[in-house]
Amino acid sequence: MARYTGADCRRCRREKMKLFLKGSKCDGPKCPFESRPFPPGQHGRGRTKETEYLLQLREKQKARRVYGVLEKQFRGYYEEAVAKPGKTGEALLQILESRLDNVVYRAGYAKSRDMARQVVKHGHFMVNGKKVDIPSYRVKEHDIVEVRAKSKELTPFIVAQAEAGSKTVPAWLEAIPSQMKILVHSLPARQVIDTQVQEQLIVELYSK
Repeated sequence: MARYTGADCRRCRREKMKLFLKGSKCDGPKCPFESRPFPPGQHGRGRTKETEYLLQLREKQKARRVYGVLEKQFRGYYEEAVAKPGKTGEALLQILESRLDNVVYRAGYAKSRDMARQVVKHGHFMVNGKKVDIPSYRVKEHDIVEVRAKSKELTPFIVAQAEAGSKTVPAWLEAIPSQMKILVHSLPARQVIDTQVQEQLIVELYSK
């Protein structure tokens, strides 16, 4: 499967904001964005004419990079969101938030979405008692996500349990670190999704 293999920090610099792709490194002084908060490349410091199309494109790329989704899959999510009732942009963000890798990250059981994708792909999680190793799996209201019993002694989950409470878990989820469980109380409304994306610009881009 195609995937990005370059430096994550270049993606943050490209979008001119921290996307928190590297976990705790993004909060420290060693984050490259702190010393080079401009796009990478020879012309990174130059002025770019910010046309309407460019603003829409950058917003779409930002959302893709935050959630780690390739273009074809992202377009599929958009088309699914169009078919849903209500605002398309909000439906799109709800779809992205309900991915299993995002849920694991939001609950604090992984330091980044990349790490969450990895631990899901390695088969360390169950949903409603069944092993799920597909990061794009979509959780539903009242689902129970938990670390498999034989995986709880692995270092990443021991660390996650020890650091429980250091990260704010969104209200639509409930993390139970003592049991390494996540309860999905509901799917998130737009006002509780803290991703810094202007979803309406993405809708305008794809609507052309």
